[in-house]
Amino acid sequence: MSSALNVVFMGTPEFAVRPLEAIVAAGHRVVGVYTQPDRPVGRGLDLRPSAVKKRALELGLSIHQPERLSLPGEFEKLQALAPDVIVVVAYGQILRTNVLQLPRLGCVNIHSSLLPRWRGAAPIQWAILGGDAESGVTTMKLVEKLDAGDILLQARTPISSEDTAGTLHDRLMQMGADLIVPTLQGLAEGSLRGEVQDESQVTYAAKLSKEMEWLDSAQTAEVLDRRVRALNPWPGTSVWLGGNRLKVKRARLRRDISGQKGKVYERAGMLLLGTESGALELLSVQWDGKKEVDSAGFLNGLKGRGQALPLESDQKADGPLNEEKK
Repeated sequence: MSSALNVVFMGTPEFAVRPLEAIVAAGHRVVGVYTQPDRPVGRGLDLRPSAVKKRALELGLSIHQPERLSLPGEFEKLQALAPDVIVVVAYGQILRTNVLQLPRLGCVNIHSSLLPRWRGAAPIQWAILGGDAESGVTTMKLVEKLDAGDILLQARTPISSEDTAGTLHDRLMQMGADLIVPTLQGLAEGSLRGEVQDESQVTYAAKLSKEMEWLDSAQTAEVLDRRVRALNPWPGTSVWLGGNRLKVKRARLRRDISGQKGKVYERAGMLLLGTESGALELLSVQWDGKKEVDSAGFLNGLKGRGQALPLESDQKADGPLNEEKK
């Protein structure tokens, strides 16, 4: 292609794989792929390469895995690649000023939100937690301040009542891949200048923690439904019943059912969690150490153990999720 660029790509997880493939398919010269070092996983602590490294190997690309880009000699190695642009997608390291200023077209990031909304570590999950009607991806110029660079291009997608963090992640992953190619083309042609972010509209997506999994029936069923979907697959959501953790894998909002706040109960064959307003229908659940079952399987299991509903839910949610809008 006439506007082919020398691209250094920096990324680590699965979310970054599709954009890398798109850049290669568009005919740009990927002169180097930077990704996090192989990490030990599992009981055997076997070293596992990142998703980006696996795909880069398949594509025959040059791979670089410095523990830190700031280590002596690393900037010189990057400089020797003479990139026109550096594309960064969930790399996992902060880029210093010397790196940001190295390529003539700058450093470009794919961020999985409609900036300036949801800057930070977990924008996909917080878009659902916040009850947003839509999400999307943004390509932007990287600057030293977190997710604060000029917006280059954006693409939008509705958030449905069925979307989980997992389904939205996969959709945004492809949208990011589709957006990076016209972004690079616009930069190469000089037609894409960028738009300054409106700082008055900034919101932040705090990092998720395991402690966020607990469902608090003092919140509304609408809020709890968003939590079940937003925290799927990680950290998941649970209620505490009779001294045991019950993981809630899938649920459905039932605004038309009320009563029995704080209890897990059965009505018309449905397994329900009563809340401050409305109910949460528990479609798929899992006791610790047991298999995931649907509501019918759960109810049959209770009968087999000589237990009966309703059961009191006695675990309250902690942390920043209590601050989300209701």
